[in-house]
Amino acid sequence: MGNHADKALIALRNHSEAERRRRERINAHLSTLRTLIPGTNKMDKAALLGEVINQVKELRRSVTEATNGTLVPTDIDEVKVEEHEDHLNDGTSFSIRASLCCDFKHEILSDLRQAVEALPLKAVRAEIATLGSRMLNVFVFSGEDGEGGQILVNSVREALRSVLDKFYASEEFSSRNAMASKRRRVSFFCPSDSSSSLGDIW
Repeated sequence: MGNHADKALIALRNHSEAERRRRERINAHLSTLRTLIPGTNKMDKAALLGEVINQVKELRRSVTEATNGTLVPTDIDEVKVEEHEDHLNDGTSFSIRASLCCDFKHEILSDLRQAVEALPLKAVRAEIATLGSRMLNVFVFSGEDGEGGQILVNSVREALRSVLDKFYASEEFSSRNAMASKRRRVSFFCPSDSSSSLGDIW
């Protein structure tokens, strides 16, 4: 009976010690936040965390404004495709803007080139941007209205998705952290009013 009580007391002490260390870590992190954000010394914890959230939102807004019109890879693997008419030719032709964002790997560039060259469209512009281990590839294709715009849009989307699918299926990808696979997303490309010079990435 005594041993059981002793074990319970030891377990309670260990739990109390673990809780004390956890509170110390939280307080240390809160103290660090106070040093990073001016005017928060007299704020309680809830108010401090609220101010931190506001600051992060403001930083995100600033980054969005600073990078407006600039190609910046994100941490999400995605394919975006959109068709729009080419008004310079009285609507008789159209262009397709497509992008692929993923990890930078030379084999992906090779697969991407093959996929683009196999399309029944003319690639008129191409650009690549890298940031750390990430890359963003943007293409503009031209075509004639009689070619079936939506069909070609789907062809472009499937071609780029096949590049990602091949990468996902590779042994190299399979050996990566399982969390990386959660970054995959396929969506439509949202056009930007800004433009930048595009060059041949090959």
